[in-house]
Amino acid sequence: MSGALLVAGTTSDAGKSVVTAGICRWLARKGVRVAPFKAQNMSLNSYVTADGAEIGRAQAVQARAAGLEPVADMNPILLKPGSDRRSQVVLMGQPVADVDAMEYGRLKDLLRESALASLDRLRSSYDVVICEGAGSPAEINLRRGDIANMGLARAANLPVIVVGDIDRGGVFAAFYGTVGLLDAADQAHISGFVVNKFRGAAELLEPGLDMLRDLTGRRVYGVLPWLDGLWLDVEDSLALGSRSIAPQRPHGDQTLRVAVVKLPRISNFTDLDALAAEPGVLVRFVTDPAELDDADLVVLPGSRATVSDLAWLRDTGLADAVRRRTGPILGICGGYQMLAREIHDDVESGAGRVDGLGLLPVRVRFAAGKTLGRPAGHAYGHPVSAYEIHHGVATVEGGEPFLDGCRVGDVWGTTWHGALENDGFRRAFLTDVAERAGRAFVPAPDTDFALLRESRLDALGDLVEQHLDTDALLDLIEHGPPAVPLLPPGASAG
Repeated sequence: MSGALLVAGTTSDAGKSVVTAGICRWLARKGVRVAPFKAQNMSLNSYVTADGAEIGRAQAVQARAAGLEPVADMNPILLKPGSDRRSQVVLMGQPVADVDAMEYGRLKDLLRESALASLDRLRSSYDVVICEGAGSPAEINLRRGDIANMGLARAANLPVIVVGDIDRGGVFAAFYGTVGLLDAADQAHISGFVVNKFRGAAELLEPGLDMLRDLTGRRVYGVLPWLDGLWLDVEDSLALGSRSIAPQRPHGDQTLRVAVVKLPRISNFTDLDALAAEPGVLVRFVTDPAELDDADLVVLPGSRATVSDLAWLRDTGLADAVRRRTGPILGICGGYQMLAREIHDDVESGAGRVDGLGLLPVRVRFAAGKTLGRPAGHAYGHPVSAYEIHHGVATVEGGEPFLDGCRVGDVWGTTWHGALENDGFRRAFLTDVAERAGRAFVPAPDTDFALLRESRLDALGDLVEQHLDTDALLDLIEHGPPAVPLLPPGASAG
C-alpha cells in the first residue's frame, strides 16, 4: 500500500502524538514500512539524531514506534520558545534564527518549501507516512501562514482525522467547531474523528457519536479508552500538571522522593521518565520552596532560558531553598549551568555575566553555535550513552568527574540528557542518593527502561488495533479524503 494521513487535534495535548505513535506501531507490526512526520513542532522537548540533528522528542519516539532511527526529515521545523515572544528556529536539525512572531513570518516561504521537501522524501522512501498536526487546525488567526495543519493537508492532498480529548469535556462541540470554522477547501480534507481518553460506559457515548455523524457527515473512526501509564515521552508541557505519578511498590522498605523544579522554560523534562519508571520512586514537579523540604533528591532540569529561569528561581525563593539544602541535588544541562559559580551569556539572554548558585566549581560561557551530539562514557562503573543540546559551554575547575560535568559532595551536574535511561548507571546513582539521603530505598534489579518504553508503544499499537476501525483507516490512508459535505458556517479565509 502507499499513502499518508494527517492526525490533527482539537487542542494541544489532545493526544495527537500518542495516536500517531500508535498508528505507526500498528502499521509496523503489519509489515508496512511507515514513517512519522511533523512539519512544524513547537516544543522544548527535543532529541538529537545519530547524525547530530535536533528534532522534536515526540517524532523520535514515533520513529521508535515505526522501528526506525530518527532523522531530521521527520521534523524539519522545530520552534523552541525562549520567552513569550521569541523562539529559536531549528531547520533540518540546526538552529538558523531567533525570531519573534513577525520576524518568523518572513521565513514562512523557506520553511514551507523545506517541510514539503521533507515530506516528499519520506513518501518516496516509505509505504506510508503518518503526519502529526500542531495545536489545532481551527486556529484561524494563523491559517494564512499555516504549514503544519490544513496548509500541509491541502498542499500534499492529505486526509485528516481529528483527535479530541473527551476527558477534558466538550469534545462534541470541539469536533463540530473545528470543522465549522474551516473554509470549504479545508473542510474537504477533514475525514472524521477519533475520541481519545474515554472512561465510562460506551453505550452512554454512542448516541452522541451518532449525532456527530449526522451533524457533520463524517465518520467516527473509533473511541480510545483511558489507559493509565502512557505518560512516557509526552511532548507538551501542558501535561506536566498530571505528572506526579504514584510510585509502584518499592523494592526496598521505603520510597525515594524526587522533587523536580518546574522551571518556566523547562526543557527535556522527559529526562525524569526513567526515574518515575523505577518502583518506589515518586517524582513530583514543584514550584514552591517548601516542596523541597521532604525531597530526597532535588533535580534542576533543562531550560531553554537558563539566565531567565535562574532569575525566577531567585524571585520565588527556590534558589535559597536549593542553596541551603544538605541533601542530594542533580542539575541537568540548564540546571547544571545554574549550579555553576558564574554564567557569561551574550547569546541566549544577552545578560552578560550572571552569578550562578555557586554549588559547583564551574564557569559557563554561552557560545553562538549549539552543541548537538550523542556522547558516551562511564559513571559508577557503568556505560552511559546520552545526547546533548546546549549553547552553554562549561569549564570545570574542581570536584570529581561526573559524566561530562562534575560532582561535589551531594551535588551532581551534567549536560547529558537521557543518561538516566541507562539502567545500570541509574540504579547505581539512585543507590548513592538513597544512602546520602538516609532512605531505606533499594532500586529494583530488573527495571529495563528500553523494554518498558517498547511495551508502552506496543500498548498504543494495541489500542489502535482494538478500538479503531482499522479497515476504514487503511482505506483512508490509501485512497485519500472521501467526499464529505460542507459544514456551516465555514470560514471565508483560506
